[in-house]
Amino acid sequence: MTALGYAGVLMVFATQRLIELLYSERNERIIHQRQPDAPQAGRSVWPGIAAVNLALFTLPALERWRRRRPPPRLVASLGWVTALGAVALRLSVLGTLREAWNARAVVPSDLQVVDRGPYRWIRHPNYVALGLEFLGLPLIGGAYASAIVLGSANAWLLGRRIVEEEALLMSIPGYRERMGEKPRFIPRALNGR
Repeated sequence: MTALGYAGVLMVFATQRLIELLYSERNERIIHQRQPDAPQAGRSVWPGIAAVNLALFTLPALERWRRRRPPPRLVASLGWVTALGAVALRLSVLGTLREAWNARAVVPSDLQVVDRGPYRWIRHPNYVALGLEFLGLPLIGGAYASAIVLGSANAWLLGRRIVEEEALLMSIPGYRERMGEKPRFIPRALNGR
């Protein structure tokens, strides 16, 4: 794939993400209508999360353009499988959480605990999807430095947000009982526990 073709691929994924953000804004308005003071987890790291996500759709294209040659087919194929799997997982999260899903991690006190869909196995499938996307999208174009740097920055920022988000979630009636013992990211069948 050419550098221009890869930039087009990133634009398609960015457009899909933009649609998700519009859906998130709608859901946040609904949440704030019910509970105007609903807390947002990781408010201090939100600007960094937004910047790293924007960089995911720009920096790998620049890196690919500078490399002048496509990655090996195996690497690009791994990137495609990982990126498409990430989108499928995130869409299953959106379909499961529906109006409760939002990108800013706004957690209302009347949140209904969801333990179906991908939440049957783990507490944070949306963050797994993001991690996979931060690996897969750069690999499609052979943007190895972007995969490492952006993936690490994403993991660090989300790690800070998850601490706050879990504190909010654990205060929701029934959340600790239904979700507290589930692993955060890797289902027990895969992590040996």
